[in-house]
Amino acid sequence: MSSDDGVIGTNDDAASCKRYAVDKGYWNDPYISYMVPKSSSRKAPEISRGYYARVTSIQLLVEKFLRLTECRCQIVNLGAGFDTMYWRLSNAGLVPKGFVEVDFEQVTSRKCHFIKSKQQLLEALSGEDSEIMMNKAELHSANYHLVSANLRNIGSFEAKLSASGIDRSLPTLFLSECVLVYIEADSTEKLIKWIADSFPTAFFINYEQVNMADAFGHVMIENLKARDCVLSGASACTSLTTQMNRFLNNGWSGGDALDMSAVYRYLPQEDLQRIERLELLDERELLEQLLSHYCLVWAYKDTSNLGLHAISLS
Repeated sequence: MSSDDGVIGTNDDAASCKRYAVDKGYWNDPYISYMVPKSSSRKAPEISRGYYARVTSIQLLVEKFLRLTECRCQIVNLGAGFDTMYWRLSNAGLVPKGFVEVDFEQVTSRKCHFIKSKQQLLEALSGEDSEIMMNKAELHSANYHLVSANLRNIGSFEAKLSASGIDRSLPTLFLSECVLVYIEADSTEKLIKWIADSFPTAFFINYEQVNMADAFGHVMIENLKARDCVLSGASACTSLTTQMNRFLNNGWSGGDALDMSAVYRYLPQEDLQRIERLELLDERELLEQLLSHYCLVWAYKDTSNLGLHAISLS
């Protein structure tokens, strides 16, 4: 089983890479500096381009979901880390009825501290009648909730969602970025099935590794193992088919799976040209290799016939 401390460390790495890319101008995020210190080490351009593709594509899908539901919906961010999506959506006037972030207590306690100590983060949570309740590791406001839970324990996770006022009748988007791969495959399948069984109208966005059976994938697995991060769920990351089947075999109606090299080509061309001018890329092949070992998967269950099947990058 992967050490949870090792997995928690990957949050800091991802946050640092995102902060570096934002500082370089890859995308705009006025909130990340309140949670993540300026990176002292240079990141390779292919890393920043990979994070740009990740953040931009997920944002595109989330915004399409919010517009389709006219924000009469909920978002649950699994393993949210120091993600700033709630604040970025608030800035864009796209706030759902409920937004719940879930992570280990060691992560949520730090995020609570950042929110509590930064007026710019608190202000977005403080509506006219919004009372903010906060303890060391959890926070509840009118529509933003930060809770600690281990996703292997569905009972605890369900209790935390209920405490956050989740309404199962509302369309609900679940988001996970490099989270499920650290959880044993059977536990992940139970979680995915529980969500499908519990939420009649749901959309799931999952970003994580793929094509892990080849030589590059094995190197990635060994490098992470050396940092006490065992990819316990890697069996679902063998191919785009295994990624998609994890949903189709557990109660979801349909969806799509693309590796990030395909996703990259779907992104707005004008913006791609802009970010490709930011830093010189020595080896395009290395970027392609990196992108081909990550994927974006989305799945839907649409008993309300909202048209969730139409949400895509194109």
